[in-house]
Amino acid sequence: QVISGGHYDVDCHVEDPNGRTIYKETKKQYDSFPHRTEVKGVYTFCFSNEFSTFSHKTIYFDFQVGDEPPILPEMSNRVTALTQMESACVTIHEALNTVIDSQTHYRLREAQDRSRAEDLNGRVSYWSVGETLILFVVSIGQVMLLKSFFTEKRPGSGGAGT
Repeated sequence: QVISGGHYDVDCHVEDPNGRTIYKETKKQYDSFPHRTEVKGVYTFCFSNEFSTFSHKTIYFDFQVGDEPPILPEMSNRVTALTQMESACVTIHEALNTVIDSQTHYRLREAQDRSRAEDLNGRVSYWSVGETLILFVVSIGQVMLLKSFFTEKRPGSGGAGT
């Protein structure tokens, strides 16, 4: 997910260890990509911003590698019903997974909002500096204008004496 910068879009592609492209998207703000690996090795991914070179972007990505192990080791080959304690553990585990997803979502929103707030703070600071400069220029202009009202213009001193 693109958190900040530009039009919130970025290019992405993923390659397997053999160099084959398994995912490629352009100008996406948010996407999810499930893939079950077939080849062991190093998978490479690239986020590209070459179409928007002037705006820097911040992105968030999350990898979930492997299947989640069962909560109880004997749960996969069990033929009897779960006890009340075991079913409570499963329910709590599912609730905690929901909490983890919510926290990730809130962290992303916080990062986006922080970026917006810092941008707004910079704009307000520049606007304040500009207003301060304009205020000084207007103040100096008013002082000079008022001073010109009260200065006496003397006639030239080259006249005949009495």
